[in-house]
Amino acid sequence: MKIGIIIGSIRDDRKGALVGSWVSGAAKARDDADFTVIDLKAFDVPLLTSATVPGAANRQYDSDAVTAWGAAIDECDGFVFVTPEYNHGVPGGFKNAFDSIGPEWTGKTVAFVSYGADGGVRAVEHWRQIIANFHMHDVRTQVALGLFTDFDDSGLALQDRREGELSTLLDHLVSLTERLA
Repeated sequence: MKIGIIIGSIRDDRKGALVGSWVSGAAKARDDADFTVIDLKAFDVPLLTSATVPGAANRQYDSDAVTAWGAAIDECDGFVFVTPEYNHGVPGGFKNAFDSIGPEWTGKTVAFVSYGADGGVRAVEHWRQIIANFHMHDVRTQVALGLFTDFDDSGLALQDRREGELSTLLDHLVSLTERLA
């Protein structure tokens, strides 16, 4: 079973890489799944302007970047979305990349590690509506990191409870992914 940890921010000086590294470190200590980091920024997915309908069953896309992105997503059985909250919603680059493919998402599991001024909770609520379109199964447990409580000038400054929250989230994600496999 392979779980992709998707770093969903493509901004310069993003916090997503720090959060993704933290999630990956905790995941690598486990032996119940193969976890891999998928950094959206590395794929350079173009804006969705293609006439090719995302979700085409043949997984053929007009862009090599989208094809590579789709292949990385297709290899996974489930995901941890490391997502910031931008303007009370999901990050545009991540949403664009999500929309650029289709069948690669269908029926898979997802858990959320979010961050933002209020922990990124509004972005996650928005994601839950979006993923339903592809019959994805979300884990209710979520880790919500506050910009003012879990970060400082040197990077991550996680509250003590965060390790336990992440462990519980990963437990639930692996369990659900196994049941649906």
